Amino acid sequence: MVRLVVGLGNPGRQYEKTRHNVGFLFLDALALERSSCWAKANGVKAMVAELNIQGNKVILLKPQAFMNLSGQPVGQVARYFKLAVEEILVVHDELDFNAGVIKLKKNGGHAGHNGLRSIISHLGSNDFYRLRIGIGRPSSREAVADYVLSEPPKDDLRLFDLAINRGIVFFDQIVSGGATEAMSKINT
Repeated sequence: MVRLVVGLGNPGRQYEKTRHNVGFLFLDALALERSSCWAKANGVKAMVAELNIQGNKVILLKPQAFMNLSGQPVGQVARYFKLAVEEILVVHDELDFNAGVIKLKKNGGHAGHNGLRSIISHLGSNDFYRLRIGIGRPSSREAVADYVLSEPPKDDLRLFDLAINRGIVFFDQIVSGGATEAMSKINT
């Protein structure tokens, strides 16, 4: 069962609608749909919201440290609640998928993603679930950092919304212990 869902992004208005913040966009859409409110976490650089899924508390977490430091608040919350790494789901942007593709997996490396690198470092493990939302790759002339920190065109935003909605459809199943079954449905 998943007890902590982390959305990756960068804090600040200038990053709100960038490709790198699709993890935040997912959690914001989920919290809105479930009428959950965000609050500043006590003693942790993060915003939190809570959901009740089939009688179990699930914490939503948006680290308010920049992407390359996002593992610190994740590690603090995981230790505070005594969570196993397998009880964590990280929602993040994925360069290797076209805009709007969504896939679920468990384990894996960071593939150059600084947020994942930081989380793996602070948890001491990569054995968490990942909900990966495709943002596409930049053209060969555009630097990856500039690409992920830029606002995508409206067509891509619509594709992100479709992926987010698809993820929300399977959310309860993922966090309630049915991740393997949800994975086979989402990934096809």
